[in-house]
Amino acid sequence: FIFTTAKQDYAEKVLDVLDPKKKLIRHCLSQRDCFCAQGCYWKDLTRLGRDLAKTVALDHTIQGFPAQAANWIPVPRWWGDSRDEELLHLTPLLGQLAWVVRTWGWGGCP
Repeated sequence: FIFTTAKQDYAEKVLDVLDPKKKLIRHCLSQRDCFCAQGCYWKDLTRLGRDLAKTVALDHTIQGFPAQAANWIPVPRWWGDSRDEELLHLTPLLGQLAWVVRTWGWGGCP
């Protein structure tokens, strides 16, 4: 999933760059899927329709509801630097999370 506070047309242009063959990203939620309060758009992870115990979100801002704070992994904002390897540094952590979910089936230990 991609979940952005950007408008749908902009999100689609970004997806065309990230996944031009449409093989990696199956769903895109955009500004219309966000909760708007006082002109600010907030990402509500329940909109994904997934078990939040098995859901993490990577973002430079934690734009979720307070009840979902445990689901967010903060990452630095990306400024287009091709040498940025922040996501590569998270690969071991994401691999461990995937292992836990596969092993225990619910995202936690017995």
